Amino acid sequence: MFDAPQPARPGTLHIVATPIGNLRDISPRALDVLKTVDLIAAEDTRTTQGLLVAYGIQAKLTALHEHNEQSAATRLIETLRAGKSVAYVSDAGTPGISDPGARLVAAARAAGVTISPIPGPSAVAAALSVAGIEGAWLFLGFPPAKAAARRKSLEAVADLPFALVLYEAPHRVEETVADLLTVLGGERSILFGREISKRFEQFHACALAEAPAWLAADDNHRRGEFVLVISAPAEAPPADDAEARRVLAILLEELPLKQAAHLAARLTGGRKNRLYELALTLKQET
Repeated sequence: MFDAPQPARPGTLHIVATPIGNLRDISPRALDVLKTVDLIAAEDTRTTQGLLVAYGIQAKLTALHEHNEQSAATRLIETLRAGKSVAYVSDAGTPGISDPGARLVAAARAAGVTISPIPGPSAVAAALSVAGIEGAWLFLGFPPAKAAARRKSLEAVADLPFALVLYEAPHRVEETVADLLTVLGGERSILFGREISKRFEQFHACALAEAPAWLAADDNHRRGEFVLVISAPAEAPPADDAEARRVLAILLEELPLKQAAHLAARLTGGRKNRLYELALTLKQET
């Protein structure tokens, strides 16, 4: 344990987690670094300036965001090689997690620069801590904005034995929840984490089948930034291969392979991926 302040280290890129809402969530170590670093690179310098002012910190700022990350990273690596210390902060939370920062880190590592994480707030960790989810989970970040691509991405993970965690913006949350219901079914549970650590923080858990009605019940339910946590699928009983083969053989006479496997999963209760493999085998045999 360290009781003394820990200032920024020369020639080191510090990846600093900052509050996702409540400014008091910032760590003393993060403040040590921000107070002593030679340069702070920020996703939005105006947002970061507000945080610095709140803690009486004066620092030199430069912008690094999704549109200039590659070129800005090159300049920052030159600064680091000259022995200066650099901190990178996104607008909120931990950089590089559905925020800029990953390309900067990759470039710094390739250049042999020392990188030091300063842990702290993360919307993913905050939501999971109150979700009551046991076992493995899969973080999807922000799903695709276009409906067809979004549904395709959800179909790719629908049968995986993991809880799913994703971010969503207020103007798309209804569409995304509708797609979650269509692709995953209504029995899995969903936790809405809305405006986490902010004044109007709200958590609501329900079955996916009930989620659209909850969103529609109150305009406030659709406001703010969201973290959605969806439970893992229920464990399916082992498929009866003889019955599955019989059902697939009938369906394959009329339907394409993928559609036959999907319908066979609904009819038999088996896993779609397993039935798809079985359907492939049947095709090869015939």
